[in-house]
Amino acid sequence: MGRSKYLIIMAGGSGSRMGAAVPKQFLALDGIPVLQMTMERFLSAEPDLKIITVLPGAFVQMWKDLCYRNNFYVPQVIVEGGLTRFHSVRNGLGKVPDGALVAVHDGVRPLVSPSLISSVFGTAENFRAAVPAIPCTDTLRPIARKAEDGSLVRLDDPPVDRSRVFAVQTPQVFWSEILKDAYSQPYDTSFTDDASVVEKTGVAVTYVEGEKFNIKLTTPEDMSLAEILCRKLRY
Repeated sequence: MGRSKYLIIMAGGSGSRMGAAVPKQFLALDGIPVLQMTMERFLSAEPDLKIITVLPGAFVQMWKDLCYRNNFYVPQVIVEGGLTRFHSVRNGLGKVPDGALVAVHDGVRPLVSPSLISSVFGTAENFRAAVPAIPCTDTLRPIARKAEDGSLVRLDDPPVDRSRVFAVQTPQVFWSEILKDAYSQPYDTSFTDDASVVEKTGVAVTYVEGEKFNIKLTTPEDMSLAEILCRKLRY
């Protein structure tokens, strides 16, 4: 019998770059809240999934009200976020038992396909840690932004070989005891995602093919693109 499956859905950000009146996870996409769409993708792939939702404390009631208005009655444990993403994930892990598979996913990646979700869970079942990634297709240059005026300046570092660079996505799925052990470490500014936290402990991560349209909604332009993609992608 396989491990039970948990999802920690990260929705604790304020979304300041979106410039909206409410955090981006609560904005409507194709007529429903972004966070709801994200959850529906996961439940389509894994109907028995147990959900832990990490939210800013000030917006817990807003999310409950949105669920009520949209008749979205999905069992979930709500946890308040911490000072950083690292601390927010650690708060969520407090609700996950050992012996499970646990996915951590950005609540504002609502276009993830059920097939990718199932693929990452399936890989993690056998390899302990699985993370999706997509190849970088742009030319890469070492460039810095000047503190004085924000202008960009080319650095003397050699060009980056883009064939060796991939963009890492979520969901990132792990054996729960491995992820909980990794998050018992002290916080480090080098921790940019869950894979970096786990790899710091010496555990190897298996990388799988991600999806180009599994975008993270950060700016108003991202929302406009996502609206178009919603009409094209009918999972």
